[in-house]
Amino acid sequence: MKVLVINSGSSSIKYKLFENETEIYQGIKEEVKSHHDALEELFEELNNIDQIDSLKDIDAIGHRVVHGGEKFDKPALIDDQVVNDIESLIPLAPLHNPANLEAIQIIRKKYPHVPQIAVFDTAFHQTIPPENYIYPITKSFYDKDHIRKYGFHGTSHYHVARKAARFLDKNLNECNFITFHLGNGSSVTAVKKGKSVDTSMGFTPLAGLMMGTRSGDIDPSIIFYLEKMLGYKIEDIDKLLNKESGLKGICGESDLRTVLEHMRKGDKTAKLAVDMFIKKIRDFVGSYIVELGTVDAMIFTGGIGENSSYIREKVCENLYDSIGLVVDTYRDEHLKKPIDDITGENSRVRVLVVQTNEEKSIALQTMELLKKQE
Repeated sequence: MKVLVINSGSSSIKYKLFENETEIYQGIKEEVKSHHDALEELFEELNNIDQIDSLKDIDAIGHRVVHGGEKFDKPALIDDQVVNDIESLIPLAPLHNPANLEAIQIIRKKYPHVPQIAVFDTAFHQTIPPENYIYPITKSFYDKDHIRKYGFHGTSHYHVARKAARFLDKNLNECNFITFHLGNGSSVTAVKKGKSVDTSMGFTPLAGLMMGTRSGDIDPSIIFYLEKMLGYKIEDIDKLLNKESGLKGICGESDLRTVLEHMRKGDKTAKLAVDMFIKKIRDFVGSYIVELGTVDAMIFTGGIGENSSYIREKVCENLYDSIGLVVDTYRDEHLKKPIDDITGENSRVRVLVVQTNEEKSIALQTMELLKKQE
């Protein structure tokens, strides 16, 4: 089975072609001004590669759709109703859903007989219970306006949890995990018996951990103080919290690799930024240990999670007395992708580094849905 995966953003289109579980082609269109023109170029490119004779060889197209709201807890075969539902969710993801939807609509018109499947970033988190997703504000904001925790990076958290369960030779529904998707955007998820029961991101991806340029959780009254006492406009506060905070706000650099390099050279502000980044992650670890009761494995993924042994070791530091967790530092510094066990001797909790592949996850979920339709 051949599946084309498309991640259509506001100014770029990423795409990968899979045959069963094997990636056979990939590409990206950047600085996209016209999604129609960019997709025409993409299809012409695919028609000229050796791996397929033509687009008629493609069994389906899987799309990354950022926000599925409460309407979608699993992938959906795209029809008129699904298109309308994705459009209705644009207010919850005004920067992402329009671009996702535009690609879907263009392909529906050009290749109406090719099945298209939407895979939603928020879907994995639809199993979070109400006490974890409803905010302690006037409840009508949830009932009428759908303001609640949604969570993001769900495709990645699900992908690495599923791979980890297979690696441990267990069924996913038997596993309790804490999964760390750490990159420029970062989130942590508590997975209980294979299902997400809590996650750090919230109504938007701004919530939770300190990130490359995002603040993560702060006292909400800071926003009022900035506006009333310091004269900031609301759009300036939005930019401040999303684009100028996090690592960048503390030490002027958003790339953790650069921040760690500065820290090793003795930069105290860089050290502060790294310590804050780690502290926030560990706060969620403590919370999720309580949430889960027992933990089978802690799983690290994403650009930072997969590549920074320093961050992994600091996140796991001094956890033996509480949950019996030990990291083997030698194995941690000599990884062999796509999945590595860095669990130390006598550790009661496994520690895994799992390479994420959101496009592959979308492809696999697309194939699974197609087979159910047969």
